[in-house]
Amino acid sequence: VQLQASGGGLVQAGGSLRLSCAASGRTFTTYTMGWFRQAPGKERDFVAVISWRGSSTVYADSVKGRFTISRDNAENTVHLQMNSLKPEDTAVYYCAARGSGISWHSNDMDYWGKGTQVTVSS
Repeated sequence: VQLQASGGGLVQAGGSLRLSCAASGRTFTTYTMGWFRQAPGKERDFVAVISWRGSSTVYADSVKGRFTISRDNAENTVHLQMNSLKPEDTAVYYCAARGSGISWHSNDMDYWGKGTQVTVSS
């Protein structure tokens, strides 16, 4: 599975961005998909994950109520809608795929895309 994230950019605090991750290769519809982020000097952190059917989602406490993960299996795409952005959301955001059940641990992910930078100014 090849993953390509896009949609990052510079936004003011309180603004919104929508990240997208396009997948190609093996059967996308059977993969759990997740978003992680890494701020400078910090470890990569879990953000959100969605099951292969889209029926189950899990969010990090820091983004609950502000971010929404969704997927379009017909388009082999997963999205992360980010609202009410805060400066602490600034990071490189990565999408990842897991070829089995839902997990929010980065070590459980099988495939990673290149990240997209999100910068939130105060």
